[in-house]
Amino acid sequence: MTMAQLEKELGITFNDHDLLRQAFTHSSYVNEHRHESSSDNERLEFLGDAVLELGVSQYLYRQKERSAEGDLTKLRASIVCEPSLEEFARELNFGEYLLLGRGEEQTGGRDRPALLADVFEAFLGALYLDRGFDVVIQFLQQYVYPKITTGAFSHAMDYKSKLQEHVQKHRNHSIDYVIADEKGPSHDKEFIAQVLINGNVSGKGTGHTKKEAEQRAAKNALDTLDD
Repeated sequence: MTMAQLEKELGITFNDHDLLRQAFTHSSYVNEHRHESSSDNERLEFLGDAVLELGVSQYLYRQKERSAEGDLTKLRASIVCEPSLEEFARELNFGEYLLLGRGEEQTGGRDRPALLADVFEAFLGALYLDRGFDVVIQFLQQYVYPKITTGAFSHAMDYKSKLQEHVQKHRNHSIDYVIADEKGPSHDKEFIAQVLINGNVSGKGTGHTKKEAEQRAAKNALDTLDD
């Protein structure tokens, strides 16, 4: 896979293709190809980490007007953590473009979670340097922000506790959660939860675990109650 193919897949053209290549260059490759005078992606990773945090913070600040600082911090942490960055990198097939040394390649480095998370941050660092923050935001709008909107990180927010507080404060009704349905094979199960307030269905949510589905159902109920 070439960098030109990656640019085509993403719909982004770099001015400095050496910078893009550096974002996908692991230190093991540099150690084995000293004659190429190439640089690894560690410094870009450092920069990309800050760029991503700012991009996510800006989005959450504008979109979550009713959320307290503590809740925003927890949500941001769940978005910029290694498992989330690894998932972003996998969805974009970043592993296929990595430049690795033979040893790292043979030991499964192309599929290593930490390495994939690092290359996602390095790419953002390179994109920021080459095209600026506005293009980074466009990239995040396409590949990261939609997941926040659809509740992919809702497990980081304790919506069940918030709903409990809301209902007790305003209505003093009972709250119950039920798993209304389960779909998919055992290794990729999707649960559909309902939250009942005083016996009436007030929110629904789906997730790959029962807890995640219940949290999304609670969020759905909160959104409805706040309308």
